[in-house]
Amino acid sequence: MSKTAANDSLAAAPNGAVSAGTSADEPKLILTQRTIWVIFSALIAAMFMSSLDQTIVSTEMPTIVGELGGVSHQAWVTTAYLLATTIVMPIYGKFGDVLGRRNLFLFAIALFTLASVGCAFAGDFWTFVVFRAIQGLGGGGLMILSQAIIADITPASERGKYMGPLGAIFGLSAIAGPLLGGFFVDHLTWQWAFYINIPIGIVAFTITWFTLRLPSHKAEKPIDILGVIFLSIATTCLIFFTDFGGSAAHGWAALETWAIGFGFIAAVAAFIWAEANAADPIIPLSFFRNPVFVNATAIGFALGLGMFAAIAFVPTFLQMSSGTSAAVSGLLMLPMMAGMMLTSIWSGLAITKTGKYKKYPLVGTLMTAVAMVAMSTLTGSTPLWLICVYLFVFGAGLGLVMQVVVLVVQNSVDPHDVGTATSSNNYFREVGAALGVAIFGTLFTNRLFTNLQGVFTDAGMSDQDAAGASATIDPAAMKELPEAIQSGIIDAYADSLAPVFLYVVPFILVAFVVAIFLKEIPLSDEAGMVARGEALAAPAKDTVTNVDSGVSSDPAGDTPLGSGTSPEPLDPALDPVPDQRV
Repeated sequence: MSKTAANDSLAAAPNGAVSAGTSADEPKLILTQRTIWVIFSALIAAMFMSSLDQTIVSTEMPTIVGELGGVSHQAWVTTAYLLATTIVMPIYGKFGDVLGRRNLFLFAIALFTLASVGCAFAGDFWTFVVFRAIQGLGGGGLMILSQAIIADITPASERGKYMGPLGAIFGLSAIAGPLLGGFFVDHLTWQWAFYINIPIGIVAFTITWFTLRLPSHKAEKPIDILGVIFLSIATTCLIFFTDFGGSAAHGWAALETWAIGFGFIAAVAAFIWAEANAADPIIPLSFFRNPVFVNATAIGFALGLGMFAAIAFVPTFLQMSSGTSAAVSGLLMLPMMAGMMLTSIWSGLAITKTGKYKKYPLVGTLMTAVAMVAMSTLTGSTPLWLICVYLFVFGAGLGLVMQVVVLVVQNSVDPHDVGTATSSNNYFREVGAALGVAIFGTLFTNRLFTNLQGVFTDAGMSDQDAAGASATIDPAAMKELPEAIQSGIIDAYADSLAPVFLYVVPFILVAFVVAIFLKEIPLSDEAGMVARGEALAAPAKDTVTNVDSGVSSDPAGDTPLGSGTSPEPLDPALDPVPDQRV
């Protein structure tokens, strides 16, 4: 097609998206830098909503379960959301590749927002739990599709500067969730933790509806229903296995715990069989023959395991050792968030500039391991400023790794499989997180209970009274005890927590060794849609003629993403695009 014909057939669409009026088999869309950032704002909002709701109820839990009558079942508030989110991650990833991501993303936003309304207006505990599970069904899609859509509309060589902020949002929400939850309980009502999602969801839905133009498809092969079923069963068994093993009511020695564990093994075996025989598997086994995918996913798994272990236990230690409130202990986690945001954004920009990524997982895992070793030295007398330094180094290490491995995975697979690969990577990270919290939580609580009993028996209590006091001690109760017992409790917490960080170190070092063998391959200069023939990309510095005015104009300001350029804003309506495919 000639340039003139192309100019005649291309019409500028709203918000900088240029649509083609040519035959149906030609690409339909080209996205400009301006539109990318508008869409990115919706992705940021969606990611923030989803990740925030993983943590915001932690400080609200006593109030919620007390009002709704579910104190003895409060673990379901967290488990329902985590289970639903983890199960649907691979499903959204695969269905997005097969059917298209736009409608799925809109569905996930709507489902999450409506479920938030349901949570806020729930009149009893189990209704609340059901809506939390529905929230998770939407939240899993928001996390996966946000990352996959970025791969659709930006080339890997440019994607780092977008993936970095997405990783920073994950770190921000991990700290902001408990703080906001505590604020709402103290100054408003717990329902505001869910009201807050409504305007954010409406804005994200509106922006997506009007700006995101991704193609829809029809499945050409049978949907892998068996794979979905067996993966869901395996995930459910894994979550309950870790929950039962880490709970005082069951424990790792309980028959029911290991019955669930064997159910997990059987479901995994059935899943592997289903994937080997599926026409279009939900997680292709070929991924595990891709060394880049395997290495990057293993790194994410190990980091997920260590990250959530630290987030779960450090605030408790801070409360007991320094006497801070739950809200203040959350504020003391801000250095971790700052470190994660700083390095996540910086590494993304650096990768975009240089095209090199291997050194970041290497440095990041090493920094994380050093931070874990440093935190294993914590005692009751460790100054808060030094703890904040350790947390900053820990967060900085995570920020160098978490989103980089997602980018690496996306760059290592066929453009048609980018959603499936993204969701698989995130899925195994969530599995690592679940295992980390359960296993290290059990080690921590068992050691803590033994140490606390020793403190109380040394103070003259009977074994029975010491056991009761150990099970019910909290920061408020500790302040009423004699100073000698308070000092013993602080030492008990420090002595119980320090080994947990050392237990994490070998896993982090395994991730470091794996990162050494991570192959650095060139980052693609094509956006996913361009590589799949669903969009056009124009030369970076071509000068075209405006067909209406006949005046030459420089399109550099509105050059589409997909050509690896960094354009400046320009009115897209005055910028016809030549028909070149990259």
